[in-house]
Amino acid sequence: MKYRLMDILACPICKSFPLKLIVIKENQYPERKIEIEEKPLCELYCGLYRKYTKEVKDTPCEECIKKEVDVGILICEKCGRWYPILDEIPRMLPDELRSKKEDIAFLKKYRDHIPEEVLVNGKPFNLKNV
Repeated sequence: MKYRLMDILACPICKSFPLKLIVIKENQYPERKIEIEEKPLCELYCGLYRKYTKEVKDTPCEECIKKEVDVGILICEKCGRWYPILDEIPRMLPDELRSKKEDIAFLKKYRDHIPEEVLVNGKPFNLKNV
């Protein structure tokens, strides 16, 4: 997932913005280069620094385009839902379309990187009653 997506992603259930991003594994693509005419590329939120763009003094746009989140988790701090990022793809499905088996496997595999609040109370699935 490109860090720039954090500028537009909101919780599909409650529409909260921005989501909290926890990066577990990042991929580097040093060959990526674009000419940046106007900085910052992101309008509201810098996903790389996890801050609103107005709070970022020196925008890291050239650095940001060379990185992608391979494995991570997006957390909605308003409604308590979480969304896995796997193979650089954020899986932001509504509750009824999610696989409990896959989500529980993700939580177990990456439990050392995931906040306790998500492991115990995360929606739609958590490890409390497994």
